Amino acid sequence: MQAYCVKCREKRDMSSPRDEQTKNGKPIIKGTCGVCNTGLNIIGKTIAQMG
Repeated sequence: MQAYCVKCREKRDMSSPRDEQTKNGKPIIKGTCGVCNTGLNIIGKTIAQMG
């Protein structure tokens, strides 16, 4: 699963992705960048939706 890393400035593979919810109940996938360990987020999706 890939997400945009703001520190690396390109799409990177996400390490240890997990499903969570925002305070207002929207789904979010949280993980870390495989290269620099910066936090990555994909808002509005779940791991099951990403395939």
